[in-house]
Amino acid sequence: MNPIFLNIRIGKTYRLVNYGEKTEFKVLRRISEDNFRAKNTLTLEDFDLADLIQFGRGPDFSIRERTTYNGFQ
Repeated sequence: MNPIFLNIRIGKTYRLVNYGEKTEFKVLRRISEDNFRAKNTLTLEDFDLADLIQFGRGPDFSIRERTTYNGFQ
C-alpha cells in the first residue's frame, strides 16, 4: 500500500498541496488498495486520488484532514 494513503478515511475532507497546487476534496470510496475516488469540494468534479500525485511528490507536498470547530472550517 502507498504510505501516503495509510490514514485516508472514507467520508472525510482533506486538503492536499503538491507542486504549489492546492486541492480540497472529500473521499467517496476506495477503488483499489492504493487509490480512492474523491470529489473536489470547490468544483464538485470526481477524480481518482492517484491522479493528484501521478508526477510524484513535490517539496511542498502535504495532505491534511480538514477539521470543523464550532461549525466553522
